[in-house]
Amino acid sequence: MRSAHAWMLLAAVAASWGAGAAERKLTSEERIELIRGLTAEYATAELFLPRSRKPLVYESRGYFDSRLWIQTGKENGTAARPGDLLKITKVTLEDDRILLEINGGANGGRKWWQGIQIGAGTGNSTTPISTNSQSIAPGGTSLALVFPGRVPPLKAAEVKAVLAPLLDFNKRSASEQYVETLPPEIQQAVKEKKAIDGMNRDQVTMALGRPDSKVRETVDGVELEDWIFGKPPGRVVFVTFNGDKVVRVKESYAQPGGSVAPPLESPR
Repeated sequence: MRSAHAWMLLAAVAASWGAGAAERKLTSEERIELIRGLTAEYATAELFLPRSRKPLVYESRGYFDSRLWIQTGKENGTAARPGDLLKITKVTLEDDRILLEINGGANGGRKWWQGIQIGAGTGNSTTPISTNSQSIAPGGTSLALVFPGRVPPLKAAEVKAVLAPLLDFNKRSASEQYVETLPPEIQQAVKEKKAIDGMNRDQVTMALGRPDSKVRETVDGVELEDWIFGKPPGRVVFVTFNGDKVVRVKESYAQPGGSVAPPLESPR
């Protein structure tokens, strides 16, 4: 199946790249912008998505093998139905493709939604978010957005537009309603894809996605856990939790072969 919308959009974007842009490698800044702009984003499925351990191939020109997807769904089950809310939980950039893990991948599902609650009334009680007519995608899968040649210097917003026939990132979702219940500084941090002191684990996951690794240690009788985002070489962010709250955020640039597990310090 081919989407004329995706093909026309990509052709329009390509015209603005300039000669030779599609042949060069993405810069570090371009890679970071893509990963930040897509990780932990919510979208509404426009088409059926099957569970699949092997990434479902969706070509940048809008073509995908619908018969293969249907057969995969018969064998492995459903990841998302049209209208279901889902979440991009991990983004990986390869030479000619962008790999998107959806709802935790083939072994994932609704876990990212569990535990999210909002305040009710003026007391301290909370209640789970109501999604109204929008249902949560029942499973997870992975998607490969494949380009001819290299991944071009697209912005995250342009990637979302290319994926629009498959995933709609613009529909207002229950997750957006949840974000609006948060304190202003945490709302801003989630929108800017960064972690700040005082966030809980759900909020950090919404902002940054899943960590690449975790380190747990007891320092001066206090049990701390570092969530580490990024790998050498490149930008690495350390988010330290004391219980369910962020107590420290550090950012550094790790050289090839560099350590990404600095000793944890006791919170002040």
